[in-house]
Parts: sequence; C-alpha cells; structure tokens
Amino acid sequence: VFKNSSQPNAALLHNWVLVRPGTADAVANDGIAAGEANGYLKPNDNRVIAHTKMIKGGETDSVTFGAPAPGTYDYICTFPGHAVLMRGKLTVK
Repeated sequence: VFKNSSQPNAALLHNWVLVRPGTADAVANDGIAAGEANGYLKPNDNRVIAHTKMIKGGETDSVTFGAPAPGTYDYICTFPGHAVLMRGKLTVK
C-alpha cells in the first residue's frame, strides 16, 4: 500500500515504481517523455517490475506482485523531477 501523504490541495502527484537493477534513471527519463496521460511511465516498459498509479495528496493505491529474484532493486517516483530524491531500495533475499 502506497499513500501520498502530501496535502490534498498541494498538487504533488506521486507513484511508486519498482524497477530492474540499474534502470531507475532511464525509466524516470522515459516516463517524463511518456507524459502525464501515461502516468509518467513508458507503456509496457519491461524494466518496470511493479508500480502504483500516479496519485494525488491524501490518496492511496496498492500493488501486489511476485517477488523478483534475490537481489537489490530500486524504487522511484516517476513524476518529473522527483526520481532524483524520491527513491529507495528493496532487497529480496
């Protein structure tokens, strides 16, 4: 479950996107090019393992997925400019 804890009227959209190792920056850049109509995600991007939709402040979304192979995976927000700071790691053992 992913919650955008921004204020509802703040116009700060966010998503949660789990990507294959080493692809976070390229996924973010291609997402910007894909635009708002595509939720800032390139359609059918095979580098994306799982993602939520783009949500407004105060909203939640959830995603269920099978764990990928053991390793460390990046997750990012693909809203323009956010992936630089809004990122983390998911470790699968």
